[in-house]
Amino acid sequence: MVRPALDEWFRRVFDDDAPSRLGTGWVSGTASVFLGAVAAGATLVLRFPGALSAPAFRELYPMAVVRGVLEAGLVVAFLLGVLSLLLRRRKVLGLTGCGLAILATAIGDGGASARGGPELGLGLDWFLLNLFLLALVFVPLERLWPLRAEQSVFRPAWTTDVVHFFASHVLVQALSFLILWPATRLAAAVPDAVVVPLVRGLPTWGQWLLAVIVADLAQYAVHRAFHVVPLLWRFHAIHHSSPALDWLAGSRLHLVDVLATRSLVLTALLSLGIEAPALTGYLAFVSLHAVLIHANLRWDFGALERVLVSPRFHHWHHSDAAEARDRNFAVHLPWIDAVFGTRHLPPGRWPDTYGVAGEPVPAGYLGQLAHPFRAAAD
Repeated sequence: MVRPALDEWFRRVFDDDAPSRLGTGWVSGTASVFLGAVAAGATLVLRFPGALSAPAFRELYPMAVVRGVLEAGLVVAFLLGVLSLLLRRRKVLGLTGCGLAILATAIGDGGASARGGPELGLGLDWFLLNLFLLALVFVPLERLWPLRAEQSVFRPAWTTDVVHFFASHVLVQALSFLILWPATRLAAAVPDAVVVPLVRGLPTWGQWLLAVIVADLAQYAVHRAFHVVPLLWRFHAIHHSSPALDWLAGSRLHLVDVLATRSLVLTALLSLGIEAPALTGYLAFVSLHAVLIHANLRWDFGALERVLVSPRFHHWHHSDAAEARDRNFAVHLPWIDAVFGTRHLPPGRWPDTYGVAGEPVPAGYLGQLAHPFRAAAD
């Protein structure tokens, strides 16, 4: 009951000014809450970097720039909150945005010292950075070119998907050894006398292209296994349980699903000897493209749709229609599905509904985390 009640509260707070929200204080209030929450999280990261920041990124941040951006964000969040208070009938958004900005200032005032703490490396910084950048890109795109214009930014169960987004960035970062340990051990067992020198002789763009192809072949195999093996499907059904798709819905993944897929894909890439620049480029590409194909966007890519997975291609994978069952497993390259006979892309059509037909999945994050194990015990 907690999660539906939380969704209903957000719906009432964020969605009561219809049909037009311009001039009502909704945009300024929502932006104030978002910026204030990100700023509060960022100041916590600066206060406790050892515990909350990802070790791989900690030394790369230009701290003067980070603090300058944070200070500007605090000022903007507070001013937007004040504007919302002046314009909006309900004052919750403005008060929350201003309160978060004040809280962030009290924590660090945009210049918090990077003092130490327990070395946990949870990656809260990675979560906040991704959330901020992806929301900055995809929320406006989904408002400008929506597939389903009636779908709210704060659709039902979006709070559950925020928790999944948090878990995939923070908890998986903390459990990264579960990905790296098997991947490095398996990759080390593969003879590299011929393949690795050939791969490392390629230019960076060639290694990147090879990484995309090999990773998607590995993902196709793993993804298909998660659909056809009943034990694995219990975990992957969580990803398919959302009845609505948008930029955040793709984050709904069980931790077992995330860890298994990332570990096996990384094993394939490390076995080839893909070097760091190409690997970083691949990770940046997949981080953006995986969000794009779940987005509430009416883009179909035209002729390019045979080469690169589009939102329409992947939306059919999430359809609960019988015609789309176990189709479109590729994440980036749709021709892989064409080769293996699993491509489904009816000309000019989009699926009507999404979800898991006939298989109830709990609504909240903890229920979804436990669901595969309960199903196995039944």
